[in-house]
Amino acid sequence: MPIQLQDFEFERVLDENPYFRCLNVLGTLPATSISSGDASSSGSTSDGRLPAILRLERTPFPLSLPQEFSSGVLEQAKFLGNTDIYTWMNGWLKRRDDLPDLKISVICPATDVHIRKYSKQDILMVHETPDVYEKVVKPYIEAFPPSRTQWVRNILDGTSEAHSLLHSTDEFLILPDMKWDPTTSPLTALYLLALVKDPSIRSMRDLRGGERGHLLLLKAIRDAAHSVVERKYGLARGSVRLYVHYQPSYYHFHVHIVHASQSGIMGMTVGQAHLLDDIISLLTVAPDILSSLTLTYGLGSQHGLYEPMFAAQSNFA
Repeated sequence: MPIQLQDFEFERVLDENPYFRCLNVLGTLPATSISSGDASSSGSTSDGRLPAILRLERTPFPLSLPQEFSSGVLEQAKFLGNTDIYTWMNGWLKRRDDLPDLKISVICPATDVHIRKYSKQDILMVHETPDVYEKVVKPYIEAFPPSRTQWVRNILDGTSEAHSLLHSTDEFLILPDMKWDPTTSPLTALYLLALVKDPSIRSMRDLRGGERGHLLLLKAIRDAAHSVVERKYGLARGSVRLYVHYQPSYYHFHVHIVHASQSGIMGMTVGQAHLLDDIISLLTVAPDILSSLTLTYGLGSQHGLYEPMFAAQSNFA
């Protein structure tokens, strides 16, 4: 059954970001509102409730909004002040089904890992040598329970999101990312995701060049992404940015596909986002380079790797 938000009991604010107009809050929902499989995987509290995270985001304005001011879409405006040629005010939009105020994402049951991920974090720049990867990062990845990426397997096997697929091959799928709602968000906010079917590729550290490597796969993803955005959205080649995260938020290889005009997205931070074209070029020059590079990136203080990576920095020279 659909989750009833009026059943949500607030506990605390995890993080807020006025720049991105979003708020993450922690609370609980009744276990009865979650499918039995999901509920049993986490376990409910003594009062029959499950930990839940709500992520609240202001929705983007449709480009048609200014044209509708004269037709009553702006229900109320309150004058705040002015000086010379400048005036500022608050406004309230008329309630409409095609003009939602918020996008609400729910994670339930939320694990401790989810809670840390969506909490406010200090960032530490770390250096990951190949040796640190083998001794610290790789064991961390291998210890992840399969349940953490069950939602990915649900998409790949058609259990969920089958209606949203934009492209499908034996090696990968392309579909809209949950961060982007094609029905309410402008095209300049486009955000797609390419999910690779091979579970052995967990991050860009696993990618290899050469005849038996992953170059054909990566080039196929790149070509398919450009084809999809041109066919589906009328965007010419060069209109999207394709990149890979390291560290990724989940260890099943995927490629982010966003409109090239987007700027300021947290996931596009230097040290985290690696352009797919650059990865292809590196692997063409040196097939094993991604396993031998020292990678520098920002790690949040709530990340499971924070403490061991912090300790490993003392050995970096």
